[in-house]
Amino acid sequence: MSSESNESAPAESPFRHESTARDEAPQYVLPLVVRIEKAAPPTRTDALETAARAVLTLLSDERALGEGEIEGEWAQAVRNWQDARIRKVVRRARGAEWRRACTLPGITVTGRGPLAQAPASDGAPVADGTPTPEAGASSSVAEVRVFPPVPLDGWPKELAKLQVSGTDLDDPAPPPPADPAHPVLWLSPDLDMSAGKAMAQAGHGAQLAWWELPETDRASWRDAGFPLSVRTADPAHWRQLTTAGLPVVRDAGFTEIAAGSCTVVADHPSLRR
Repeated sequence: MSSESNESAPAESPFRHESTARDEAPQYVLPLVVRIEKAAPPTRTDALETAARAVLTLLSDERALGEGEIEGEWAQAVRNWQDARIRKVVRRARGAEWRRACTLPGITVTGRGPLAQAPASDGAPVADGTPTPEAGASSSVAEVRVFPPVPLDGWPKELAKLQVSGTDLDDPAPPPPADPAHPVLWLSPDLDMSAGKAMAQAGHGAQLAWWELPETDRASWRDAGFPLSVRTADPAHWRQLTTAGLPVVRDAGFTEIAAGSCTVVADHPSLRR
């Protein structure tokens, strides 16, 4: 569940699947841990959307920003990560594993829960806010904890022990149509990805949109709580999206799918042409 590429990116972009000078730099990874309890796992769409918001929450956090004497405590790690390949790895945890993971520096972001008929614009609780799930729902509100980047071979032991596999999640009912007034991260209809892989791809798409936005639009998105939807496009719409000049994520081929596969298009209203 790792680094991807933007189709229109320059040669030295961290989002190309071809080898670049970035491959010679020390490699870092952004760890994301999704809470999956046996009795009440989150729904797939809620987990994907929460992972995307988690990436945005970290990128905009004051601890990840700044330079020199006024930089945040995570800023150097974020720069190291962004100067090399942009890798994200999603692992799962439950019970005591989750509690141990939460003792490490990071940010826990929560989702909307199994609200299959809720409008896509309904709130965007982040940074430990917990919405109330639908009465009688068998699924829990998604919880994703994002951590500052770590060296590829230097994971904290509390995270290194967690499993990457086993992140297969389902939606009990089809999610409602995406609200076009808010950003939509469109998944390819041609690829079969595990939930963990798709969470990483959604995070890449959100990051590409964040990078391309002007500061005023970033601030507006952040202040609104990063509203967004993750949906799978139908084939005809997908063909339109991939030629619309929007940020496109292409997989580096490390896991699950072939290198160069287009996985996500980041459809932010401010980036539409």
